[in-house]
Amino acid sequence: MSEQPTPRQLRPRTPDEELLEAPLEVATDPMRIRRMRRELEMGFAALADVDDGVAVFGSARTPDDDPQYRLAVETGRQLGQAGYSVITGGGGGIMAAANRGAQEAGALSIGLAIELPFEEATNPYLDLPLHFHYFFTRKVMFVRYASGFVVFPGGFGTLDELFEALTLIQTRKIRSFPLVLVGSAFWTPLLDWLRDSLLAGGKISPGDLDLIAVVDDAESAVAAVAAATAPQRRASTETTPPSSVADQPARPDRSRTRSA
Repeated sequence: MSEQPTPRQLRPRTPDEELLEAPLEVATDPMRIRRMRRELEMGFAALADVDDGVAVFGSARTPDDDPQYRLAVETGRQLGQAGYSVITGGGGGIMAAANRGAQEAGALSIGLAIELPFEEATNPYLDLPLHFHYFFTRKVMFVRYASGFVVFPGGFGTLDELFEALTLIQTRKIRSFPLVLVGSAFWTPLLDWLRDSLLAGGKISPGDLDLIAVVDDAESAVAAVAAATAPQRRASTETTPPSSVADQPARPDRSRTRSA
């Protein structure tokens, strides 16, 4: 079976894209704007039918003999069995593990890869690989098409994605968005710092820490996601059969969980 071509392979590179990889002084702001628009359009078109996605984040450096890797495989598998698509950053480590579990469950396995100078390859467990040049366009896809985040131990990138989601929830740009941290031993020192420094210093509100759930097993992670997304999933199935084309129901409203 031949390898599925990625969107990047489906068309020749445009002159703008080639110039954007040249020295910075060669690219112009209008060229960058056109590329940003193309990336957003590509992501929206490719993911338009993803209604029950869950994003799984974690370190790309986690080896496949690590207990966290095996836990991420099981989490991806149980999310898939519960009817969710699994969305990751498309790389190795925890991302590969979650995508692997999703594929084993027969669920849609999505990878939103980012172009980096060291060009990390996408993992082999992707049904739908998408490639992005800009981090921010990629983040839009995570928030737009995921109904929750499950976050394993990771580095700067994982923390960036975690705090991006926390900020969007805190500022009410998104709502009803479960944030599940897997691995209490890893995350407790961070939560202690948030409580002892930010909360005690009046930098965040008392209820802000309630936005985060901490679990240590796949069953609890999936249960936390399912409990938070159950009302939305019920609403998407409770539709009245249309009497005419004009009465066709719109796609389920994602405004409860997505950014504007």
